[in-house]
Amino acid sequence: MADLDALRSRWSRALEGARGATDGPDPVPYADNLLARWQEPQRRYHTLTHLTAVLDHIDVLDKHAEDPDVVRLAAWFHDAVYLPDRSENEERSARLAERALPEAGVSQEKTAEVARLVRLTVTHDPADDDHDGQVLCDADLAILASPPSAYAAYTAAVREEYHFVPNDAFRTGRSRILRQLLALPRLFRTPYGERTWEATARYNLASELEMLSLPDGEAP
Repeated sequence: MADLDALRSRWSRALEGARGATDGPDPVPYADNLLARWQEPQRRYHTLTHLTAVLDHIDVLDKHAEDPDVVRLAAWFHDAVYLPDRSENEERSARLAERALPEAGVSQEKTAEVARLVRLTVTHDPADDDHDGQVLCDADLAILASPPSAYAAYTAAVREEYHFVPNDAFRTGRSRILRQLLALPRLFRTPYGERTWEATARYNLASELEMLSLPDGEAP
C-alpha cells in the first residue's frame, strides 16, 4: 500500500525544487488533488503503485536528467487524467499541469517543459538530445523489464483496466502496441536503462506478443 505522507513529501520537494527561490502556495493541497486522481476506482495498473515506481526509477536515473525536479513533476502529471476508454489522457494530463503548476508557483518555462514531457509519453520516443524526456520515458517503461511474476501482474492489471474491451479486440490492440514498442531502435535511451533493462524488456514483450497470438486456452 502506498505511503501517502511519503508521496506528499516527494511532491513537495519536487515542487519546491522547480520553484527555486520563488515563494508559492502550500504544496500539500496540490499533492492531495493528484493523489486523489491516482486513486480513482477505474485504475488497476495506473495507480499509486505505478506512480511510486516511476518516481523511484527517476531517482535511479536522475543524474542523466538536466532538470530532475521538472521530470519528477512530469511523472506526477503523466497519468493524472486516466480514463481507459478515452484516447486523449496524455493531452488532458498535460493541460492539467499547464493549469495547476503556474498557480503553484512554477515558472511558465518549467510548466511548459512539464507539459511537453507528459505529451511525450504518448510515443515514448524522445530525441537523442532530450535527456529529461529520456529519463521520464525510461522510468515509465521500466515495468517492462520486470521479473516474470511482476510482469504477469502488470499485464493482468492492464487487462483489468480494459475489462470492457472484448478479448479479440484487446488482443489486437495490445499486440499493436507491443509491436510498436519492439520496433523502436531502443526501448530505453539512458545508458543505465539500455544496459540494465533493454534485453529483459524485449524478451518480456516478445513473450507476451507470442502469448497473445495463441488461441484461448492454448499453452505456448
